[in-house]
Amino acid sequence: MTDILVSEVGPRDGLQSIERVMPLEAKKRWIAAEAAAGVKEIEVGSFVPPKLLPQMADTAELVAFAKGIEGLTVVTLVPNAKGAQLAADAGVHGMSIPFSMSETHSIKNVRKDHLAMLEEIRAAADIAREHGIHFAVGLSTAFGCTMEGAVSEDQVVRLAEKAAEAGALEFSLSDTTGYADPAQVRRLVKKVRGAVGDMLTTLHLHNTRGLGLANVVAGLEEGITTFDASLGGLGGCPFAPGASGNLVTEDLVLMLNSMGLRTGIDLEKLLKVRTIIEEALPGEPLYGFTPDAGPMLDYNQRTAA
Repeated sequence: MTDILVSEVGPRDGLQSIERVMPLEAKKRWIAAEAAAGVKEIEVGSFVPPKLLPQMADTAELVAFAKGIEGLTVVTLVPNAKGAQLAADAGVHGMSIPFSMSETHSIKNVRKDHLAMLEEIRAAADIAREHGIHFAVGLSTAFGCTMEGAVSEDQVVRLAEKAAEAGALEFSLSDTTGYADPAQVRRLVKKVRGAVGDMLTTLHLHNTRGLGLANVVAGLEEGITTFDASLGGLGGCPFAPGASGNLVTEDLVLMLNSMGLRTGIDLEKLLKVRTIIEEALPGEPLYGFTPDAGPMLDYNQRTAA
């Protein structure tokens, strides 16, 4: 029986993608309710300048709150070494830095080319090591870029190797723009694993073109054991207006549990968490089939003990 980690990224990736700011108390209720449903890891925010992303201004407060929840791994995204220091000061359990495989996207997103980002990764890794914090690198736009189109798989492999040399302890492959297909997922996982081994553990997938869960299955077949998702698919996709964005946590958990994989997440409790978002952000588009259709009649017979 395989254990699969579902990492909830909605409080960061979801909320930073929408204009409205969710009240701090609602964020706390969301995080606490997901943890109570059995979610073991939550990305609670991002240490970026509040002027740029006011949605993330309360990240340090959320870290302090979430660290009080027994058994929950509290992680944040950091864009650079300065953010890494803020995360370390807040006492996060883990931090992740995005490293865009498309240099055009990297320059537009964080104003740094690949060489400059590798230096930021090295500096952030040093900070994390000094504070005993797990440090991961997200290989963003690994499957394609809305500015460059196709991204060379050999380039992804080369940059992953460079990031490992700079101090990364773990990697995720991120389908930032929703370009991935199952064959590409299998191929790229194999290639990156060939370079960095089991340091590649995670897929961060979007459902922009309806291929999210198919790509999860492809990842499972290649031995991936961690998947990022956002409750209600919150956040949409800024590169495809009107399309769903992040992989929907509810649909992912239904599928994994139904397949007999062990997530430790109670789907019935998880489905109730959606109400917190609906009340705090009325009218915000939420996605997912499971909240409407509910689980299958034989769902409990399918799930792992």
